[in-house]
Amino acid sequence: MDPVTQGALGAAATLAIAPRSRVFPAALLGGLSGMAPDLDVLIRSSTDPLLSLEYHRQFTHALLFIPVGGLGCALALFAFVRTKLGFLTTYGYCCLGYATHGLLDACTSYGTQLLWPFSTLRVAWNNVSVVDPLLTLPLLALLLLAVFRRAPRLARAGLAWVLLYLAIGLVQRERATWAGWELARSRGQTPAAVVAKPSFANLVLWKTIYEYQGIYYVDAVRLLGTSIVFSGQTAPALKLARDYPWLTRQTQQARDVERFRWFSEGFIARDPDRPARVIDIRYSVVPNRIEALWGIELDASAPADAHARFFTSRELSPEDRAELTQMLWPPPRD
Repeated sequence: MDPVTQGALGAAATLAIAPRSRVFPAALLGGLSGMAPDLDVLIRSSTDPLLSLEYHRQFTHALLFIPVGGLGCALALFAFVRTKLGFLTTYGYCCLGYATHGLLDACTSYGTQLLWPFSTLRVAWNNVSVVDPLLTLPLLALLLLAVFRRAPRLARAGLAWVLLYLAIGLVQRERATWAGWELARSRGQTPAAVVAKPSFANLVLWKTIYEYQGIYYVDAVRLLGTSIVFSGQTAPALKLARDYPWLTRQTQQARDVERFRWFSEGFIARDPDRPARVIDIRYSVVPNRIEALWGIELDASAPADAHARFFTSRELSPEDRAELTQMLWPPPRD
């Protein structure tokens, strides 16, 4: 999730078990350690655009790495708290703050390699958006009150709010998944699986995706009171031999397509508007559209050892904003 939420959760976790006399150093250690795993964004290459995708949320987010990451944070931060805390206590707080990061990231839909190095599975529980003010703001408010009032019980209230909100997200995810199944059945289709992901910054509007006979179906469902389904777009699942017959498997671009397929959990397709682009259909600004936030662009004239180009597209037009608003808060029915 975003750094503010990660830091606030790490600080709340350490503050929840700290005595009143250690409120400030505990919050400092937990907050900074809670953000530390995202230093993996510094792992990048000027020649390989996909390297950062492979390493983000990888070893620094793994459960097995928590003691190592906590130790690194303790060594870096001990000088700032040594007059208040011993090193072992510092290390314990840092490990606790660090541990919150990967688990919270796994609640989003991006994918986190919690089981590295034993597995490259990208764990994604899909029960909260990568940014959600309704989760963050109450947590942050309770954390600040806990610090300034030296009241760890308020930090525990913040943790309780996070757990409650994530539990609501699990319920909403299951409701959205069921709505996706019902929509598929109404079309006379029986997909192998339906995936539901929250749209940006809320637990009300969800994106559903399923594949049936080689076609991806992308729809949206609003879950507040009565469910409302917004039928969306379709796209054929990517097949290299059909979509890019000029791309031989021995080239670096072909290998990059497979790397991108792994990152996208297989949800890739040829961009219907820009045929040279392979897109991740799991994400879009408007949830029932196939308008990817990122993807790779191929070049038929590129040499065999050239990498595919990674691109991002996160523009929100006034029309998109109006459509999102109408989906979230549709006019009352007659």
